[in-house]
Amino acid sequence: MVHFATAAPAMRYLAPAALLADGWHDEVVLEIDAGGIICGIVEQDAGALPVTRLAGPVVAGVPNLHSHAFQRAMAGLTETAGPRADSFWSWRELMYRFLADLSPEDCEAIAAQLYMEMLERGYTAVAEFHYLHHQASGQHYASRAQMGLHLCAAAQASGIRMTLLPTFYAHANFGGVAPLEQQRRFINDVDGFARIVDELAVHLRALPLQKLGVAAHSLRAVTPSELDAVVSIANAHGPDTPIHIHIAEQIKEVEDCRAWCGTTPVRWLLDHAALSARWCVVHATHMYAAETVALAESGAIVGLCPTTEGDLGDGFFNGVEFLGAGGGFGIGGDSHAEVDPFVELRLFEYTQRLRHQRRNLLASEPG
Repeated sequence: MVHFATAAPAMRYLAPAALLADGWHDEVVLEIDAGGIICGIVEQDAGALPVTRLAGPVVAGVPNLHSHAFQRAMAGLTETAGPRADSFWSWRELMYRFLADLSPEDCEAIAAQLYMEMLERGYTAVAEFHYLHHQASGQHYASRAQMGLHLCAAAQASGIRMTLLPTFYAHANFGGVAPLEQQRRFINDVDGFARIVDELAVHLRALPLQKLGVAAHSLRAVTPSELDAVVSIANAHGPDTPIHIHIAEQIKEVEDCRAWCGTTPVRWLLDHAALSARWCVVHATHMYAAETVALAESGAIVGLCPTTEGDLGDGFFNGVEFLGAGGGFGIGGDSHAEVDPFVELRLFEYTQRLRHQRRNLLASEPG
């Protein structure tokens, strides 16, 4: 087994079993440097430092690849029946009202608390999909990146690794429909958005546990030319800069997309964007069979958020078909109705059982 040798070990722990990249290994020694980072993994205990034996098996920490941190503070507020049918769209109205008066300091406090919860429950990294940019009036702060800088401070205080994804949001629906008044805190033009990204990029260079990505909120919220601009902004910060986007979360979204361009959101994205492993498409709940296979073959990662998708009544992802076609996925907390990677993974498996009326659909064969 390869020794990382990134720093001199300060502590050593012996795990009776550890799940590594190539499978399970017995009697694995984890070497930890003075900063608490794993600097070596070895199977032969030949070190000079004493070793502390752990009580059980060890698995890697889980990345939370889709987070809207501020929504953690509204968890539960929508769990009441109203005079009209509850849906994602009625949930969104409450979200707009909730965020109207949130300050940067409020968002930092919420995020810091959330990130500590993540660390306690097994997440070790987070991709923060950050679209709450401006003051309640819609005017930008003196520092256009102020909201993002407070999220950086929250991540730094908690110690979690973070990919910050400043998110471009410009429209209320497909075809460049003017944004709603309630969306004023999200809205940027391309130049203003580029300034936010550039400012955050400079700040993040000094933070070794944080990195930069870029997101387009959704095909509802960006025009084709604006999506191209977002990709160009990402490319300006490196060819491997991550790009994230919400896609096909709700049936209404699919119907609205068809009315706009004659096809579905996933099909449009496959036809117009050079999808690859740097892309994370979030939700992708509503897809036809051919889209499912094509998305898997593109190399893009799907970001699944089972507790949020269940909470909002989104529907079932084509998990069995997507993984069968070689697709890759990760999980995210999204609105953080729950903060537990194991709940997310269990619910993903259970939704597939409900859909196919069979068991153990996502488990690999032992061997």
